Amino acid sequence: MDKENKEATLAELDKLIQVMSVLRGPNGCPWDKKQDYYSLKENIIEEAYEVVEALEKNDIEAFKEELGDLLLQVVFESQIAYEKGDFDLGDVASVLREKLIRRHPHVFAEANIVGSEAVLRNWEKIKAEERAKTNQFESILDKFNQGQSALNQAYDIQKIAADVGFDWKQLSPVLDKIEEELAECKEILGANTDNSLFNKDTLDSGAKEKLETEIGDLLFAVVNLARFKKINPELALLKTILKFKNRFQFIEKKIINKKSTFEDYDLVELDQFWEQAKAKE
Repeated sequence: MDKENKEATLAELDKLIQVMSVLRGPNGCPWDKKQDYYSLKENIIEEAYEVVEALEKNDIEAFKEELGDLLLQVVFESQIAYEKGDFDLGDVASVLREKLIRRHPHVFAEANIVGSEAVLRNWEKIKAEERAKTNQFESILDKFNQGQSALNQAYDIQKIAADVGFDWKQLSPVLDKIEEELAECKEILGANTDNSLFNKDTLDSGAKEKLETEIGDLLFAVVNLARFKKINPELALLKTILKFKNRFQFIEKKIINKKSTFEDYDLVELDQFWEQAKAKE
């Protein structure tokens, strides 16, 4: 970034901080004024997902806007912290800057580290050294962020375990585990394919609890397959959700154009619309 752009960027950030200060001020917005650290948690997660969705759509204008919404959460939380006397946005930037320099000795110091994998290993080593300075026991599994979605938590905890050697060396047992967990789900549900079997009321509380456990194990095994092949399951699922959304909206438009409703079509007809949507991709 050249000097002119840097100055313009800093000026815009300063204006943003001032706007946030006004919104939280005596004559500000009632909603903004009543927020605290914790009330904004869902907003932070939601905005992060919307950034990813804009990227998946390759919509650069939306990407820019959603990054702004995500930045708002950082500025908002920092303003609350400033009012409480905890820290301000400058402190956040300072901590981040120092961390980036400290964890990139191959750039800012004399460390000789070659390749992205080696860089990541060294990053984790430095993080471990930082944690060790607290003189408190910390499990290596404490590294993963429990504020993430369950899919991301599963991915991270598996990766941490794999980094210390607790992992299969071949793909076949990974696939076998998925089959094993699926078989256990089927065993609880029963061997027949009677549609009534899948009514939520057909399982007693004990069987439902067992099925919940086995579905969790199945999802964990599927995440492990994704991790094993270096695919982020969260992004994979987000792509599928977006794909489903686009196809379903295609069906909605077809039905609206025919001046009818979903109730006017059986599943076979709706599936034909679905196949038309797939063909247009």
